[in-house]
Amino acid sequence: MIEWIQQADGIWAYIVLFLLAAAPWLDVFLVVPLGIVAGLSPIAVAVIGFAGNFLLVLLLGLFFKKFSNWRNNRRLKKGITTSSKKETRARQIWERYGLPGLALLAPLIVGTDIAALFALSFGSSRIRVMKWMAVSLAVWTIAMALGSVYGFGYMKLI
Repeated sequence: MIEWIQQADGIWAYIVLFLLAAAPWLDVFLVVPLGIVAGLSPIAVAVIGFAGNFLLVLLLGLFFKKFSNWRNNRRLKKGITTSSKKETRARQIWERYGLPGLALLAPLIVGTDIAALFALSFGSSRIRVMKWMAVSLAVWTIAMALGSVYGFGYMKLI
C-alpha cells in the first residue's frame, strides 16, 4: 500500500490516502502511519485520515436501516444464528461502558466502522453514534499522528 502512495504525485497521493482511509477494513491505525512514512505532511495526513474514516461512519449512519435489512436477510439465507466474536466483544464493552466506551475502544478491538454498526444495532441514535465516533476518531487520529511523527523521527525513518 505504501507503494501506491509513493507512486502518486502531489495531490494524488492524498487522494489515494483518502480512499484507503475510507475503505471499510482500514482504520487510522494503519492509514496515518502509512501516509507519514510515505513522506506526506503529518497534519494533512491526519485530516485526510480522519475525513476518510468518518465518511464511512457517516454513510453507515445514514443508510443503517437499509444495511441492517440486507445483513439480516443475508444471515438468514446463510443460516447464521450465532453472534460473531467481534459482535460478542462489542456487546460486552457496550454493556459495561456504553456508547462512549465502545466508541473510544473501537479502533483497538473491532474498527470504527464495525463499532458504529454495532452501536446502531444495539439501539443508539444515529446522532449520538456519529458524535462519539467523531470524538473517538479525532482522539486516535491525533494520537497516531503524534506517535508516528515522533516515533518514526526517533527511529530515523522519516
